[in-house]
Amino acid sequence: MDHKHLNYFLALAKTLHFSRASELCHISAPTLSRNIKQLEDEVGVMLFLRDNRSVKLTREGVAFIDYATSTLANWQHFKTHLTEPQQHIYGNVSIYCSVTASYSFLHHILEQLRAHHPHIEITLNTGDPALAINRVLDGHEAMAIAARPTKLPAQIAFVKIGHTPLVFIAPKIPCPITEKLASTAKQIDWSALEFIVPEQGFSRQRLEQWWRKNNVHGKIYAQVAGHEAIVSMVSLGLGIAMIPKIVLDNSPLQDKVQVLSTDTAAPSGIDIGLAVLHKELNDPAISALWNIAQNMGEKVL
Repeated sequence: MDHKHLNYFLALAKTLHFSRASELCHISAPTLSRNIKQLEDEVGVMLFLRDNRSVKLTREGVAFIDYATSTLANWQHFKTHLTEPQQHIYGNVSIYCSVTASYSFLHHILEQLRAHHPHIEITLNTGDPALAINRVLDGHEAMAIAARPTKLPAQIAFVKIGHTPLVFIAPKIPCPITEKLASTAKQIDWSALEFIVPEQGFSRQRLEQWWRKNNVHGKIYAQVAGHEAIVSMVSLGLGIAMIPKIVLDNSPLQDKVQVLSTDTAAPSGIDIGLAVLHKELNDPAISALWNIAQNMGEKVL
């Protein structure tokens, strides 16, 4: 059985989208479709149900995932053992994370990776941390550094690598926000302040929960993708915000904002970890990063 066909099958099984899978495989969608048909002819059953609008795995297709994954993993192990007596691990792993995570958590992981597995290559994409888990679920990247959601999807394996509190920040420059804070120095009137909030994600959920718990009628000045941009907007006097402390600690603008203390209990912090699909852990390169993350120990920031 052609290993190329197995790789194509796994890409389509992961994305359930011919165009996206063909991009991952660096071939055209018609070529991918033709190869999948050849594989189905060889296996003797349909692995996918497809029409003009959707692609779904058949029962046989679901079962075939384990076969394809283990076959490719065994083949990779055999090649490595045959050509490299020291059993170096080769491969490319795509990772998604926020800008802040790229030079904090990811930096420590890649230090260990370079020391122990120098032949593994990394493709890094950065963006809004609220998208991290979905980027892995949708097959855009193999792994992501992400906040652990309240309910972790069943397909996702998650190893905790750190924890960060959530803090409220406000501008330092003279502006309507600092004037309001000065006038209510003894007890902050949170409902009178404008908030810069994330467009989506775990931090947004935690803020809204805190509003409800403390009967705060939060006024939203702007909704922003990415915590780093939120710090910038707060420093300009446009509002206050709730952000992970790790973002503030790594921001070049941290001396332009002030941390606000709350009379009520602060929102609970965020567990941060490495997320990957369970079925991807058979890949030797992905497994190597996973093991590094497991052995890192928790980092509290």
